[in-house]
Amino acid sequence: MALPPAVGAAAFAVQAHVHAGGSLRRPASPPAAALRLGPLFWPWEKVKVGPLSVSPMGFGTWAWGNQLLWGYQESMDSELQECFNLALRNGINLFDTADSYGTGKLNGQSERLLGKFIREYEGPIKSPDDVVIATKFAAYPWRLTSGQFVSACKSSLERLQLDRLGIGQLHWSTANYAPLQERALWDGLVEMYDKGLVRAVGVSNYGPKQLLKIHSYLASKGVPLSSAQVQFSLLSMGDEQMELKAVCDSLGIRLIAYSPLGLGMLTGKYDSSNLPNGPRSVLFRQILPGLESLLTCLRSIAEKKGKTMSQVAINWCICKGAIPIPGVKTVRHVEENLGALGWRLSPAEISELESTAMAAPKKMIQNVFQTA
Repeated sequence: MALPPAVGAAAFAVQAHVHAGGSLRRPASPPAAALRLGPLFWPWEKVKVGPLSVSPMGFGTWAWGNQLLWGYQESMDSELQECFNLALRNGINLFDTADSYGTGKLNGQSERLLGKFIREYEGPIKSPDDVVIATKFAAYPWRLTSGQFVSACKSSLERLQLDRLGIGQLHWSTANYAPLQERALWDGLVEMYDKGLVRAVGVSNYGPKQLLKIHSYLASKGVPLSSAQVQFSLLSMGDEQMELKAVCDSLGIRLIAYSPLGLGMLTGKYDSSNLPNGPRSVLFRQILPGLESLLTCLRSIAEKKGKTMSQVAINWCICKGAIPIPGVKTVRHVEENLGALGWRLSPAEISELESTAMAAPKKMIQNVFQTA
């Protein structure tokens, strides 16, 4: 379906994203919430991403350095450091970033901040598993050789001040517009892995068909494909996304879900008279009016569970076997998102949410960079 120019432009801008338990700090939640004794999750509740053991939820850092869409200012850095510290103290060890995160002169700022926060963290970081950085390398048109892609990885390591990455990811596929470049980027992933620059290899914005191709190619080179990052939420659970999830499950690839809150549409904080600033407002104005039933369902389950709507939406992703990586830029965001851990939706609640979501007349616009 063709989009109006304004909506299409906003979708492109917004989605150029192309998403052991520690000491407990219980997030604020409604009074009816059941109290869980102990950490938000136990060490045996971590999930595997190839050779890595990561928390059931990670945090995304798209906003860290992005002035255009998320209003980043350097004055926010101290609170972002608090966000990182609070997450780590509560057992969150997966942080997703990209070499393209940060606007203008701040390009790469997200990686620089993560490197700084790791160095300045006052708690113990005893092993590589304590902080797993997953970064994505952009398929820029000037990155035409495997060596250039490896150089991109080394530049990210310099900004992060790390010797080795947790997960090195290809940010998007060029199959739709530059198929010859694709093979060089795949070879770049192989070289990163063989040189020990990354502990695991992943992709982002790949559809099921292209995922099968890269999985087969990497396997022929002796490199396991550990993760696939894609937009995945109650607003992004169409046939292609669910097919992708099935392919991941069959091949042992972990699905990482970005935009698990639909850019904020599933939080219950917005309506037609209260829209976010910037390009998101165009998308929200088009999609929100068709979400009344889904938001009502989310609100009902949240009240029954003593949780917030955001926590329910994130928990749905966890229940589907994905690792959600909601974005955070305030301590309040971290506290609320942590409340998605330590409990699970019932099968009946999952079914109710999914049937209501499928009946919604409008869904989230899919990332323009996602392949078939």
